[in-house]
Amino acid sequence: MFVRAARPTVSLARSLSTSTQNNAKVAVLGASGGIGQPLSLLLKNSPLVSHLSLFDIAHTPGVAADLSHIETRANVTGHMGPDQLDAALQGCDVVVIPAGVPRKPGMTRDDLFHTNATIVATLADACARNCPEAMICIIANPVNSTIPIASEVMKKYGVYNPNRMFGVTTLDIVRANAFVAELKGLDPARVNIPVIGGHAGKTIIPLISQCTPKVEFPADQLAALTARIQEAGTEVVKAKAGAGSATLSMAYAGARFTFSVLDAMNGKEGVVECGYVRSEETECKYFSTPLLLGKSGIEKNLGLGKLTAFEEQLVAEAMTELKASIKKGEDFVANMK
Repeated sequence: MFVRAARPTVSLARSLSTSTQNNAKVAVLGASGGIGQPLSLLLKNSPLVSHLSLFDIAHTPGVAADLSHIETRANVTGHMGPDQLDAALQGCDVVVIPAGVPRKPGMTRDDLFHTNATIVATLADACARNCPEAMICIIANPVNSTIPIASEVMKKYGVYNPNRMFGVTTLDIVRANAFVAELKGLDPARVNIPVIGGHAGKTIIPLISQCTPKVEFPADQLAALTARIQEAGTEVVKAKAGAGSATLSMAYAGARFTFSVLDAMNGKEGVVECGYVRSEETECKYFSTPLLLGKSGIEKNLGLGKLTAFEEQLVAEAMTELKASIKKGEDFVANMK
């Protein structure tokens, strides 16, 4: 039985004694933004990180100076603008990419495509040249397309390793856990729901039948809960009324995933997280499933597990959109000048 990867808050305390190899250089690309700043704060707090390299197109020196005053071991460096991107990435073990524009009311993740596609392609190009063996964790939306984009860019340099390229879908899991715990009166720290598929709308498929501990809902409540998990990002966008999208919860989820990757790199066994990766589990080239992480990235894809008829229908309904998003990302790179 694989143990559940710990949440960041647990990881901070626990990781003090996990390994003598806690010397990771972690880069955050987009470190001055709404996700980047709280994400960088959480990473600065972790003894797993020895060097936190922050990059953005503006304000990074200030963010780095601010974080550097925190009494934890990670050395913080700030890098600003295209001329300093290469320096930010050299020697990195893990690269986390929250860079990009946030959603506003009425926008879909797909509306972000052209701006964020260009940003991700540029950053992936720099990763390929400066830290080709790093674990790449992409938060920038639309993840269903940005992972294919980054993968195709890495292929152009001959350094693509599908076991080290992750679309961070952890926020979907975090939300599913929180919502189910609230409905059932459970401790959310003990709830674990795999979420498979992609990271937008109906491609988000929570496997509530595989929840630990086991929970059950009437069909109408299950459908409503599934829809809420799928559209939770829009819930936040509307609530912020033009002031941004999910930043704090995404920073938490991004940190949780990064800590799991670092734990596994340090030799911790049984670390499992869901992630959107190159996959043979379905007819889609990329698909999110639970992954057993190891020192070199993905050690084993744990697949979809046993699905209910309701969940099988959700998977079937997601395929067309997911395939189109993947093709859109691949075509973007093929047509780049």
